[in-house]
Amino acid sequence: MKITAVEAIPYTIPYSQPLRFASGQVREADHVLIRVHTDAGLIGTSDTPPRPYTYGETQGSIISVITTIFAPQMIGLDPFDREKVRQVLGRTFHNATAKGSIDIALWDIIGQAQQMPVTRLLGGYTDRLRVSHMLGFKEAGALVEEVAQMRANYGISSFKLKVGRRPTSLDMGAARALRESFGEEIELYMDANRGWHAEETGHVLAEAAELGMQFLEEPNHAAEHVGRRWLTARSPIPIAADESAPDLAAAAREIVTQGADLLAIKTARTGFTESSRIVGLAEGLGVEVYVGNQIDTQVGSAASVAFGAAFDLTSRRAAELSNFLNMADDLMAEPLHISDGVIYTRDTPGVGHQIDESKLAHYRTDSTRRAVHPAVHPAPRTLEGSR
Repeated sequence: MKITAVEAIPYTIPYSQPLRFASGQVREADHVLIRVHTDAGLIGTSDTPPRPYTYGETQGSIISVITTIFAPQMIGLDPFDREKVRQVLGRTFHNATAKGSIDIALWDIIGQAQQMPVTRLLGGYTDRLRVSHMLGFKEAGALVEEVAQMRANYGISSFKLKVGRRPTSLDMGAARALRESFGEEIELYMDANRGWHAEETGHVLAEAAELGMQFLEEPNHAAEHVGRRWLTARSPIPIAADESAPDLAAAAREIVTQGADLLAIKTARTGFTESSRIVGLAEGLGVEVYVGNQIDTQVGSAASVAFGAAFDLTSRRAAELSNFLNMADDLMAEPLHISDGVIYTRDTPGVGHQIDESKLAHYRTDSTRRAVHPAVHPAPRTLEGSR
């Protein structure tokens, strides 16, 4: 079996409500759907989320690197030869989500060829993942209402609270309101998206521990090398690496140099192959991991479910899988369902995401002319100091 073509299809789907956080906000899913074609008629599919403020990738850059650099070198290779493809992709620096999407599409082909769900090929540990819901910047009362709705409608009991505003009292006030409203009935952890400095973070760690926060993700920029390690050494709760550990090498560096205590794994940026190596690294070092979210569509979330359910280590903590609930629509022919706080894997060959072709035709932006507004907006400083 040989790869015959690689498609990169841009599309835009609006969010019913924007997600706001320390490094920006997302109002639309300006994503790229990847399709890897083979001479056997099998097509591997994946979704690519541009994150300019995190990885420097845009919708245009993803399309360009895949169609002009990656695809010409991949055509003629066997989809099973993932290491050869990985070597091809590795010749080009950066472009994390473009590379991750190619890898997922190859695994989708492999699963179809073997007539087996990819989650079983990867490890087959469980058939479900607990869901964690991400809470963006809102007033405390609105956050309490959102948590109540998520619990009532979907049975979700784990929540990531976006923090990183200035003054920090805004964030800690929201955290305290959630704990006072729901007590120990919910799991809570925080993500500052590099919004604080080390000194600011140091002032809130004791309160975060008092409120029962499970951990704090990316409190400050990892470039504050000394400050980050000062925090990690003194923090009463674990510090998690996400943006500072976008690949295997960076993940190893952050853990070994004590820049973090646990790791976020996001299949959108490390695919299945490199993500599985990060799992192996974490197991070898005795480090916990969790499945993070790139503000994924259902197509991207299906990949996260397939991967996270494959391993014991990735299934221990609730996985961030619910952001698609804030989208006005999606491309999945059979939507994902969250019930009793979990999402189940799909017992179908491949990754488990079938595309509704009519929806793709409607939302793709390379074949229809319409006004497309930027999906990413730098977060302005307000009078309250939010960023």
